[in-house]
Amino acid sequence: MIRELTDLLLPRECIVCGRQLGAREEQLCIWCAADLPLTYTWEQPHNIMANRFNETLERIRAPDENMEYAFAASLLFYHAENPYKRIPQALKYDGNISAGRWFASLLGASLAKAGHFQNVDTVIPVPLHWRRKFGRGYNQAEVIAREIAKALGANLRTDILKRGRRTKSQTVLNAEERLVNISGAFRVSHSIPARHVLIVDDTFTTGATLSECWITLRRALGPSVRISVATLAMVEA
Repeated sequence: MIRELTDLLLPRECIVCGRQLGAREEQLCIWCAADLPLTYTWEQPHNIMANRFNETLERIRAPDENMEYAFAASLLFYHAENPYKRIPQALKYDGNISAGRWFASLLGASLAKAGHFQNVDTVIPVPLHWRRKFGRGYNQAEVIAREIAKALGANLRTDILKRGRRTKSQTVLNAEERLVNISGAFRVSHSIPARHVLIVDDTFTTGATLSECWITLRRALGPSVRISVATLAMVEA
């Protein structure tokens, strides 16, 4: 009854199509929920996102660095022509934190069912430069990471990985430019006794930012710590 009254005064809309939501609908109408472009990348250690991510790692690693295959997963496919792109955009650009939390909880529940993610004990969001975070008011990766940490029963750590310098927006750069732009942008403040670290960001495009974070953490934490990545959305290749 309370939800019905609230919806009467402040109608909620489907984040994808804009249709007014019913009392039992959350964020998506039943039609958009039925067609949600899930990636199912969490179901297998080797998947299209993980393969793309490991290819990027291979390009930026030092010649003498040996690396294990990194696990990677994303909730949704992202395409510029697809209205479902509004899901990550609502969190990143529109300040819709409640939507970000809801979809992040879906991702967290999916990861919790996957055996290769169940031993994650530390979740680290990709940090924003303090000026960008101040302007936005929040870090979208941290919003997602918090929900994933809850689902996995892991520790959320925002004090480990730091952004040492402000970089250009990656959205205006090609794949090679992204690698150059983000190179050396992160540092680790101190080591932690972790077993399996999960780095979280909002969207996987080329993997440049996540790869730089991965390399930075690997060099600080050592080869005994497994490092994986997860995002709310991934851009279709």
